[in-house]
Amino acid sequence: MRIAIIGAGGVGGYFGARLAAAGDEVTFVARGRHLAAIRERGLTVRSPLGDLRVPSEAVVGTVSDLEAPDLVMVAVKLWDTEDVARRLAPLAESGAAVVSFQNGVQKDAELRRHLPAGSVLGGVGYISAFIEEPGVVVHNGTLQRLVFGEYDRKESPRARQFLDRCLAAGVDAEISGDIERTIWEKFVFLVGLSGTTSAVRQPIGVVRGNPGSRALLRDVMHEVVAVGRAKGVHLDPGFADDRLAFCDTLPATMTSSMHNDLLRGNRLELSWLSGAVAELGAELGVATPRNRAIADILAPYALGDPATPGGAGVSAAGEASR
Repeated sequence: MRIAIIGAGGVGGYFGARLAAAGDEVTFVARGRHLAAIRERGLTVRSPLGDLRVPSEAVVGTVSDLEAPDLVMVAVKLWDTEDVARRLAPLAESGAAVVSFQNGVQKDAELRRHLPAGSVLGGVGYISAFIEEPGVVVHNGTLQRLVFGEYDRKESPRARQFLDRCLAAGVDAEISGDIERTIWEKFVFLVGLSGTTSAVRQPIGVVRGNPGSRALLRDVMHEVVAVGRAKGVHLDPGFADDRLAFCDTLPATMTSSMHNDLLRGNRLELSWLSGAVAELGAELGVATPRNRAIADILAPYALGDPATPGGAGVSAAGEASR
């Protein structure tokens, strides 16, 4: 396939490099210091599953430089979604499929505001990876999984083709028969992990090991389940307890990207995580006091370190997202 990757950070950089190594024609859209480094030295991916290097000619600086991709993977920070969607409109209108592997449950609705609804597939990515330095992406552990599918719950030829390419690249991948539920299932865990590790300023081992913060983790996830069910998503009412048990299996040192961004003074995806749960809960009449408290506690840091004029890390976070 001819695949475009919007964002060469942890998610886009890793999976794009795997697909490129398997012979697909992959082009990355990057910016800032990351773009400059890739143009100079190529993109390096360090992984326990094998290191990769993508040549410098595989990167461009803007969406307008892309040449008729079959499929576009969106892997930027959530605040860039609207801008990216506007720029992708000509490609989607020409037939390109668009699948977002961003966090959150509002991403695809935002994409469909600017793109033909039929062009958008739902997607979820599972990986711990980050930009170690410009031009270098590091993959932690061996988890690397993509799940995607059509919103009409049918298995389309384009989804099947992308699945075949992922499997050929050694990526753990599958097509979901209910991608909306799959996205929300990840969202339950993600909001719990990001909200509690950021509010407590500690990794998951500390959060789950203390009775008070463990109750906070469970309650945060339970609120997400309640909001999802109120929206008509087919979530099991006890899914928060299932995810709490899953949290007990995680490495004690595991944390969230939002916690890492908080520690670095970068902009946070807060408005699309606990903030979004509180907002959706208010619209649906579902109480979300735990998520509202987290959103309020972290609000001063949402645009970056408040101790730095203008909010530290806003441009750096933007570069990391690409």
